[in-house]
Amino acid sequence: MRFGIVFFPTVGPADKPAPDYFDEALRLVDLAEELGFDHVKMVEHYFFSYGGYSPDPVTFLAAAAGRTRRVRLGTSATIPAFQHPVKLAGKLAMLDAISGGRVDAAFGRAFLPDEFTAFGVPIDESKDRFVEGVAAIKQLWTEEDTVWEGTFHRFGPVTLLPRPVQRPHPPVFVTTARSAESCAEAGRAGHHLQTVPNVMSTEELQERLRIYRAEWAASGREPGTERIHFSYPCVVAPDGDRARELGRRDDARNTAAISDAVASWGSTRSSAYPGYEKLVEATKRSHFEDKMAAGKLLVGAPEQVRGQLEQIAAWFGDDITISLGVHSGHLSFEDAATTLRLMAEQVIPKLGSEVAEQR
Repeated sequence: MRFGIVFFPTVGPADKPAPDYFDEALRLVDLAEELGFDHVKMVEHYFFSYGGYSPDPVTFLAAAAGRTRRVRLGTSATIPAFQHPVKLAGKLAMLDAISGGRVDAAFGRAFLPDEFTAFGVPIDESKDRFVEGVAAIKQLWTEEDTVWEGTFHRFGPVTLLPRPVQRPHPPVFVTTARSAESCAEAGRAGHHLQTVPNVMSTEELQERLRIYRAEWAASGREPGTERIHFSYPCVVAPDGDRARELGRRDDARNTAAISDAVASWGSTRSSAYPGYEKLVEATKRSHFEDKMAAGKLLVGAPEQVRGQLEQIAAWFGDDITISLGVHSGHLSFEDAATTLRLMAEQVIPKLGSEVAEQR
């Protein structure tokens, strides 16, 4: 297993001013670099406390690039439907140059109706815009005199500058929430996979990984070269009861934030998002203890979290990468820093040798 951190702010001005949140997050980036973690990531969302402090992950990652030399920098994920492919390809290529070739480019479809409304993009077009956007960006990264004649964008001939440092281009990840077909398509296209185990059962996720890995191999790619990233909220403290107290508090605030963000699904229906109208009720039934019992959170004293990670490896394989959600903004910087230090010093080194490959 590899380990990194992912930032998904679920705070607004009433909770914590944005400059304070970003100052704390960037100090945690410094700590992740110092402690040898694999990556840092930032999400893209708008308007709500659910991710709204990060409308542009590339801006944050550029700041992170300027204060680090080793850790990889990931979008988690950026949304092609909301940007012109020339603009997004250029921003990511520029970040790859600034960082010396450390970008992992994850793309997602988005799922909040209010975001689509604000951008004037029909939500039913999300998948087609996603597929076209990713294809156009990869072409811009790898070809000169690019001509694109798509459904949503037409341009060229153009040659993107700067060119990405990584060749043929930065690793491309597809972020998927629930769709088995999206996993299959990612495997066929040779894209790496990024997902959140919290949104499906263990059995459902195992089946999606089986499909993804099978399609990756069937496309002629070497099995085992695919990269799979999972994100888990994570709170580690010397005392397990204290960790659960903090984890319960953080989970409650995160659940309240997503409940507000998905409220418009109560009056929205889309064939591109079957069943998403159930999100409103699902968030009301979301409880910390249920998530703990189902292995959806990494919360506890170091020895407890070691056991949780070994169970995750048994379920999904020991070749996955774990992105730790250590700072949504509701707990203190000191609590998040303690989580990182305990993970680096007392959890990861004491995992089974087949699990603890590196941070």
